[in-house]
Amino acid sequence: MQENEKKQDTAEVEAEPVKEEKKAKKAKKDEKLEKLENELNKTKDLLKRTAAEFDNFKKRTERERLSVAEYAKASMFKEFLSVLDNAGRAVAADASGEDYCKGLEMIIKQFLATPEKMGVIELAKVGDEFNPNLHEAVMHIEDEALGENVIAEVLQQGYKLGDTVIRAAMVKVAN
Repeated sequence: MQENEKKQDTAEVEAEPVKEEKKAKKAKKDEKLEKLENELNKTKDLLKRTAAEFDNFKKRTERERLSVAEYAKASMFKEFLSVLDNAGRAVAADASGEDYCKGLEMIIKQFLATPEKMGVIELAKVGDEFNPNLHEAVMHIEDEALGENVIAEVLQQGYKLGDTVIRAAMVKVAN
């Protein structure tokens, strides 16, 4: 009997380090799990903050874009105000006389000079080569005096600002 008790005591003594080892492993796993959960929570928080910042950035950018567009419209309209003022004076003036016609001619010149000041250029002149990116051919004629694909007449002027075509020119093209 004593031998059985000794074996049992030995088994219990041997089992205690195994239990301690299992407890230590479990504690390490729990610690590692807690650390990973903390990292996950930090990452989630960072992601939420980044998404909120990006949303704010988009809203701010849209507000700035609208503000710039409004400023550009106001600046453009401001350029035409003097023309509008002069046209109003012409309407109020006596329409009979040579000075009236000269005044209208001056208003038209002022009006045509305004887009040029803003960098707007005309796209078509008689004798220019036809370019489908800038011109819209609405008529074709046979004319030996003009070369092939040459603008014979500008029916409606087109305009360009920088690289942006505001309106293509409607032209008559010689074949």
